[in-house]
Amino acid sequence: MVFVRKVRTKSGATAVQIAEREGGRDKVLEHLGSARTDAELTALLEVARAKIYPGQGELDLSAGSVPAGHAVITGKSSMLLWHVLSSAYTRLGFDVLGDKTFKDLVLARLVEPTSKADSIRVLDELGVQHASLRTIFRSLARCQERDYRAQLSAACFAHVERHGDLTLCLYDVTTLYFEAENEDDLRKIGYSKERRVDPQIVVGLLVDRAGFPLEVGCFEGNQAETSTLLPIVNAFTERHSLADIVIVADAGMLSAGNLKELDAANLRFIVGSRSAKAPGDLASHFRWHGDAFTDGQLIDTITPRVCTPAAKAANDVKKRTEPVWDPKEHELSWRAVWAYSAKRAARDTKTLTLQENRAKAVIAGEKATRTPRFVKTKNGATSLDEAALARAKRLIGLKGYVTNLPASVMPAAEVIASYHSLWQVEASFRMTKSDLAARPVFHHQREAIEAHLTVVMAALAVARHLQDSTGLSLKKIVRTLRPLQQITVNIAGHEHTAADPLTDTASQILTATDTEWPTH
Repeated sequence: MVFVRKVRTKSGATAVQIAEREGGRDKVLEHLGSARTDAELTALLEVARAKIYPGQGELDLSAGSVPAGHAVITGKSSMLLWHVLSSAYTRLGFDVLGDKTFKDLVLARLVEPTSKADSIRVLDELGVQHASLRTIFRSLARCQERDYRAQLSAACFAHVERHGDLTLCLYDVTTLYFEAENEDDLRKIGYSKERRVDPQIVVGLLVDRAGFPLEVGCFEGNQAETSTLLPIVNAFTERHSLADIVIVADAGMLSAGNLKELDAANLRFIVGSRSAKAPGDLASHFRWHGDAFTDGQLIDTITPRVCTPAAKAANDVKKRTEPVWDPKEHELSWRAVWAYSAKRAARDTKTLTLQENRAKAVIAGEKATRTPRFVKTKNGATSLDEAALARAKRLIGLKGYVTNLPASVMPAAEVIASYHSLWQVEASFRMTKSDLAARPVFHHQREAIEAHLTVVMAALAVARHLQDSTGLSLKKIVRTLRPLQQITVNIAGHEHTAADPLTDTASQILTATDTEWPTH
């Protein structure tokens, strides 16, 4: 037998449920909501009665058409979720844009990333009044015309200046591909880590040490990663009149030109070094100490800025002590820090063993494939490159870092720790590609693509802010708050509202984000 069940909750509200008696126990079929006033309770009971006796409660929703004693739900909304997202958007200073439609696009992407046209469905499901699709596309045009990205970047900078740390900024790039047949001025076929041959764009992202976005840039799909660093950094430093910051980037950004220009601009940098640099940088160590390293061992030395005899001679292998980098004394060198890790050594050994076995299999004719590492060909015959393999084994477990920060300013251990913060920018990229679905990109014109990236950047900032405030992922926040709905019920021509009670997690989110929400 199906019946209406009223349950007193811990918060003091009355939950109204539709239940069924089964095996001597009450089985809840549907939770309709919780009431805190007599009016709300009456409304929910009428809704429950209408559901149990279908047909009797199916009424015309036009004004004055609801008979006395009957109730009809006239509206549902996830206003709690929307309020939390909207409050975060406001706290970041993004309301400076004065564009509600753009704000709706950003917040809808946080809830459910989809196309601009389908965002209307998301907003409808959330119960948010919104503009037409035509107005949405006009908002994207305004985004470019009024340079929303610059205004958002200024707001992000102000937020980090108040609550974060601007002394260290992290930079990385990614690619977004398009399922298009032809290239154009922006979407071009270029190097892809996913080994795709589709037209793509290159996206550069600058974040603070916690992964909060500061600047984003869009480049042609065939542009080299190294050539994206300076435009982004220069735009950021010029926009905010900065000079004394440290830029951290991976080895992909390591080019002599990049480092020279960063240094000339009085900017400090920490970039990953390439393993090919190790034999030269560590020549003195190998001569005096051999191949022996201890776990966690650090070697603070120098590395040549350019491959010239004079630059290489700066690190004299005849001296047992490693040179201490000094910008005035070592004008042709940068500071280099090399670290040995037993854990990395185990991983490198496993990788090298697989590569060696693959090379031997190809040489033995057991495996037909493109020439792998450690296979050399001479006069049509293949053999194992013993010298290259020996060099690789000598460098197992080593990782290098290049910087223009003197040891007196930043010790070697701190240089390494700063570099390892790069996982934050990688995490931000993962968030844009997964939680915020930066692609697929449903645009083909450059202006629209740039506007799309601006929407994604704003959404990333809000997501990062909420994640840092609550300690919860964006998905967890949305899954917690979206089901907590407000309903509007019409009883005899009068509107009544009811809402689901706050869960413990929802209350924690409100407290962590300092968001006010009426509890009754």
